[in-house]
Amino acid sequence: MAKAYERIADDLRDRIRAGDLAPGDRLPAETTLVERYGKSLPTLRQALGLLQAEGLIEKQHGRGNFVRRPRTPVKRSNTRHQWEKSRAREPEQQRRKTGATEHDTGLEVDDLVFRASYEVVDAGEELAEIFGVPAGTAMLERTYRTRYQAEAYPFSLVDSYLVRDVVAANPDLLDATNEPWPGGTQSQLHSIGIELDRIEERVLARPPSAEEAEELGLPPGTSLIVVGKTSYDTDGRVVEHSVIRLPGDRTVMSFVTPLERW
Repeated sequence: MAKAYERIADDLRDRIRAGDLAPGDRLPAETTLVERYGKSLPTLRQALGLLQAEGLIEKQHGRGNFVRRPRTPVKRSNTRHQWEKSRAREPEQQRRKTGATEHDTGLEVDDLVFRASYEVVDAGEELAEIFGVPAGTAMLERTYRTRYQAEAYPFSLVDSYLVRDVVAANPDLLDATNEPWPGGTQSQLHSIGIELDRIEERVLARPPSAEEAEELGLPPGTSLIVVGKTSYDTDGRVVEHSVIRLPGDRTVMSFVTPLERW
């Protein structure tokens, strides 16, 4: 037999799915719900906690509990890399029309709020090993946050690394005010004569840190998808490495692998 808090959660869940409580609606005050269901406040809060964990409601401190608005889903496929490479040499006007985020979300350029920041950092042991450079090598660390203007949270947390002395061949690549760069990273690398040969991605899932959960607006219990992306040029040299942290509640990872014919 279902417990009292589960029965309360079932009733509220049914009302949300039926549309009686629409996205963005405020739930009745907790005291009102206690009276309605005839149960204690701790029991009610167990029910609300269950709905929070399912991503159906969110608690806004000082305001109450609200039906959570569905977030824009991101469909990320490995075919995006060839798409980006194919457009790297297109005219700038064409490249400005759409980018990787629009490709993954179906949104338009004007729908997005984009933020980028650059910082020169020393390569630690992990980055030095990835790039095959000495520890302490100057790296350009690029941080990207992009969100739908109708939503408060970004689609992902992206940290990208390049060897500073390599990209310094084009001083424009050292200036964050030139972002968003039409055509993305592959177009940036093309401007200094670098063509990518392959991209390797390693995917894992883990619990988010408190800071990651807050920045991405993750419901309790939601996993973080972490993609380590390493780009190699046609000489086999690592030229870019990114760590992409994606919210597990609104990201679909799709992998397409062409197979050779017999």
